[in-house]
Amino acid sequence: AVSDKYVVAIGPKCHVCCLDAKTGKCHWLLDMVERFGATVPVWYAGQCAMIDGQRAILAPGGTGNKTGGTDSARTADSNSLVLALDCTTGDVVWKSPNPRRWTMTHVSIMPMEFAGKKTYVYCGRGGVAGISAEDGRLLWDTTAWKIGIATVPSPLVLPGGKIFCCGGYNSGAVMLQLLEEGGRIAVKTLARFKPKQFGSTQQTPILFQGHIYGVREKDKRLVCMDLDGKELWKSPGKNKFGLGPYMIAQGMIYLLDDSGLMTLAEASPQAYKQLARAQVLHGHDAWGPMAMVDGRLIVRDLTQMTCLDVAQSRSQSRSQSEKPEGK
Repeated sequence: AVSDKYVVAIGPKCHVCCLDAKTGKCHWLLDMVERFGATVPVWYAGQCAMIDGQRAILAPGGTGNKTGGTDSARTADSNSLVLALDCTTGDVVWKSPNPRRWTMTHVSIMPMEFAGKKTYVYCGRGGVAGISAEDGRLLWDTTAWKIGIATVPSPLVLPGGKIFCCGGYNSGAVMLQLLEEGGRIAVKTLARFKPKQFGSTQQTPILFQGHIYGVREKDKRLVCMDLDGKELWKSPGKNKFGLGPYMIAQGMIYLLDDSGLMTLAEASPQAYKQLARAQVLHGHDAWGPMAMVDGRLIVRDLTQMTCLDVAQSRSQSRSQSEKPEGK
């Protein structure tokens, strides 16, 4: 996670560092297993940190187990689902309770505004919870969504208090609805989706201009859905994708398949329209999230990382899509 002042990174075995974004100076380094009682997930940590102003937001999923040593602070901090640290000092600002003893997953924390309050939504190993961004209070939790093997895609926050959660290994998806009842927040399950409707092993779907875009695990098709999860279209023919990442920039979807084949398509609810395709990597397991800034796109697979200049190709693809039919 990067801000104007800080860079916060989580290593595969839950080590966290906070650096000065300009100088690279290390403000602090800690071990979430030792300090907060975290359990390193299978396939190691995949969570991305969040920087919210002066705070680093992490989800250690501590279960109250003392992991060594005699430090009383360590024992006190080791029962928190989500916590906030001061980016400069590393001190704990607040910590949320973890009454159900949910451990860490590969999910990243997602911000959500509900009932006029800023919250964080996190999928632990066992369910979904909403945490107050102000003081770490547990505002709501539910066991209506949990995955047995690996919880990887982050919850997708939708308008109107809806949350779309999905997973792989034939777990499908669910649409949750938050409701304010008597000063409390209740959680209702609006719909469940079978894997043939939608499911995702690794990547989080994207909300863009009132529609949901994502690659479906079952048939590897890119699909577009409305805010109720109803499919509007799917990519046809041989236009299939794997476990690779996808993102939307300037109204276009960038999709990377397992082998590093990049596809550029329009992000439109009308139909799937491919604009360009190129082999940008030549390794395997091209699963890492992409990053774009100022017309430059960083992509990687298990063996290499490369930076692509997409500013020119982006304008060319858009101009071609705007040409009259037949020209």
